[in-house]
Amino acid sequence: MIKKNDTLLISLRGIFKKYPMGKNDFYEALHGIDLDINEGEFVAITGPSGSGKSTLMHILGALDNPTEGSQFFKGKNISSYSEDELADIRNKEIGFVFQFFNLLPKMTVFKNVERPMLYGGIPPSERNQRVMKALSSVGIADKADNLSNHISGGQIQRVAIARALIMNPSVILADEPTGNLDSKASLEIINILSDLNKQGHTIIIITHEEEIANFAKRKIKIIDGKIVSDVKNKP
Repeated sequence: MIKKNDTLLISLRGIFKKYPMGKNDFYEALHGIDLDINEGEFVAITGPSGSGKSTLMHILGALDNPTEGSQFFKGKNISSYSEDELADIRNKEIGFVFQFFNLLPKMTVFKNVERPMLYGGIPPSERNQRVMKALSSVGIADKADNLSNHISGGQIQRVAIARALIMNPSVILADEPTGNLDSKASLEIINILSDLNKQGHTIIIITHEEEIANFAKRKIKIIDGKIVSDVKNKP
């Protein structure tokens, strides 16, 4: 079990993100974001469409650099990292779960979960063991040999979570993980994420669904590129 503690994992200070709209114009998606996330937290980031939560997710996930401000990951300032340096962080430290799953449909469940390890130089014997352990942790080990387009949407998202776990990341970042699922499958997925957090995993979910956000232990609301509330949910 991963031990929870108060160690700072991610810190954002004065984060702005601007996108050019023309020669002398720009769109400001994030406006002066300050945010700290500790190891072992379960955080939900909410907000309406166009609020900036997807842009914030890209910054938190090292998918993009801020225009202004400082971003620290495990104490290192990564604000001006190159794309190769950010890619290294993404591969080793962050497990992603996306709304549209991003699995290869003509590949087996096992092979989809194994893929991140192929780039990490993990030997085959260890890969086999880790894949089955990850699939077992999300209750889908019996589907290892199925093609990923021959299982249900809820099962596909379980595979995506298993894939996110496979490199033992510091944080799991889930972007609208229940957005394409029915209510039953949504509840199953959020319960899996809750269980992973109880085991000590740091979880950050981006969601527009309040009922999903309420499962998190901390709820952050963003509107017009600014954090307007940051509250601890009652247990």
